[in-house]
Amino acid sequence: MKLVFFRGKVPNFGDELNLHVWPALLPKGFLDEDETELFVGIGSIIGDHLPAQSRKFVMGSGYAGYMGLPDVHDGSWDMRFVRGPNTAKTLGIAPDLSICDSAILLRAMDLPPPDKSVGVAFMPHYESLERGNWAEACRQAGITLIDATEPVEKVLSQIQGARLLITEAMHGAIVADALRTPWIGALPIYGGHHKKWLDWAGALDLDVRLNPLKPSSVLEYYIGKTGRGGSLGKVGRLSASPLAALPNKAFTSIAARHLDQMARLEPQLSSDAMILQVTERAQTAVDGFVRSRVAAA
Repeated sequence: MKLVFFRGKVPNFGDELNLHVWPALLPKGFLDEDETELFVGIGSIIGDHLPAQSRKFVMGSGYAGYMGLPDVHDGSWDMRFVRGPNTAKTLGIAPDLSICDSAILLRAMDLPPPDKSVGVAFMPHYESLERGNWAEACRQAGITLIDATEPVEKVLSQIQGARLLITEAMHGAIVADALRTPWIGALPIYGGHHKKWLDWAGALDLDVRLNPLKPSSVLEYYIGKTGRGGSLGKVGRLSASPLAALPNKAFTSIAARHLDQMARLEPQLSSDAMILQVTERAQTAVDGFVRSRVAAA
C-alpha cells in the first residue's frame, strides 16, 4: 500500500507531515510502493486525479476543489474518515465519517521539544513565502517567521514553543490547535485556500475567525484583488512575472504594521473536550483499519 500526498517543487509542512505521522503510527512494513492500493493521508488530496484502478483508503483527508470531484461510490474508495463536514457533504458520504484532519494524530506521538525562543510567530502559506516579502515584514514587526518549507521537526518545535501563532497556513492552525498553542487565523490572500479552513473547523465545532491579511508585495496584492493564479501565482515561476521587479517596500511596511496589530487580537483554541474526542475517534479509526488489514493478510 503506497502513501500518497501532495508534493510540489518545494516541501510544505502540512503535506510533509505525512512522512512524519504515518511511519510512526502504522506497523513497520505497512506502507510500501504497491500502487494497487493507496493510503490517502493528510491534505486536500481527495480528487479525480488518483488512479481509477487503485483501491483508495482515505484517512482524514479533505476535498478542497483543487482537483475534480471523484465518484467515491464507484467501488474503489474506502472512506475511513475525512477532514470535516464540508468534505463529507460534497462527497455524499455519511456525516459521521467527518472526524478531523489526521494531523491531529500528532497528539499521540513523541514530538521534538518546544522552542521557547519563538514568542509570537507568523506562519504564511508556503506559496506566500515566495510571492511576498514576509521575512522582512516579520523582522519589522518583531515577530518570528515560521517557514512552512523548513523540516517538519523544526516547525513542530517552533509551533509548540510559540506563545501565539498567527497563521495563513491551515496546517499551522491545525497543529497549533492540536498541541494547544493559541492561534489567530489569517485569511489566505489567495481565495482558493479559504473553504478548507471551514471544513476543518466544522469537525471541531469551532467558529473560526479568519482575519484579513495585508499583502506584503505587489504580486500578493494582485493575487488578492484578482483571485488569479496561473503563471503569476505558481511557485518557482515568479521570476518571469513583470510584477516581481516592482517596488514592494510600502506593501511590506504596511504588512508588518498589520501583523503587529493582529498579534493583539484574541486568539482561538477549540475546546479541550472536543480535541480529546476527535483525537480518540481518529485513533480508533486508524487502529480499526490496521486490525482489519492484518486480519485479512
